[in-house]
Amino acid sequence: MTALAVDGLSVRYGAVDAVRGLSLAVNVGEIVGLIGPNGAGKSSTLHAIMGAAPVVGGDVRVRDRSVVGRNSEDVARAGVALVPEGRRIFGELTVEENLRLGLAARRSGGNGNALDSAFELFPVLRESRKRAAGTLSGGQQQQLAIARALVAEPDVLLLDEPSLGLAPRIVDVVFHALAAIRERGLAVLLVEQRAQRTVALADRSHVLANGRLRLTLGPDDAADTERLIAAYMA
Repeated sequence: MTALAVDGLSVRYGAVDAVRGLSLAVNVGEIVGLIGPNGAGKSSTLHAIMGAAPVVGGDVRVRDRSVVGRNSEDVARAGVALVPEGRRIFGELTVEENLRLGLAARRSGGNGNALDSAFELFPVLRESRKRAAGTLSGGQQQQLAIARALVAEPDVLLLDEPSLGLAPRIVDVVFHALAAIRERGLAVLLVEQRAQRTVALADRSHVLANGRLRLTLGPDDAADTERLIAAYMA
């Protein structure tokens, strides 16, 4: 079942075409990667899906309902959650208080089960639940940002560079969690700088360059370093 469908999406900032006629789909229980050089249009695609970028063409459907022209709050209510680059947690609130903000965004109301599920995925958050989020390490804050999105129980999870600035050990934690999230039946659209790891993890990965889809890779392509480099140079 298709959870997210992007059909001919075009995004423009003034005279700059950031995304040009992009089409992709993410099914329930899939991870789809978006990789490519800086300025390729990856983050603009996520922002357009969330109603936070100027869409000038195409359509975005969540569970077969168009969300183009709706604001970010409406898109969230339709079942989409974004983990933005830079995390944007509330540092003065505790870990648990940050998570309860996610609970408040649930379409079905909140209960403790979603918190337990988040703590199962990221045990360090359970241990730190009463700490101010601003005192956590960068890796712990990234785990909190992902967990906060998950407790809202979205159908579609968008992630913008979740491994950015993290130590290799924490990158492993994040990628392991993404695999577990897929097993829970979510549809995940992942923008990442770590191309090889993304291709290995995702069900398929789309390479963007200059706002256009240039190539689609499968997990078996992860070891083909020459093809990955060529894709970035397209």
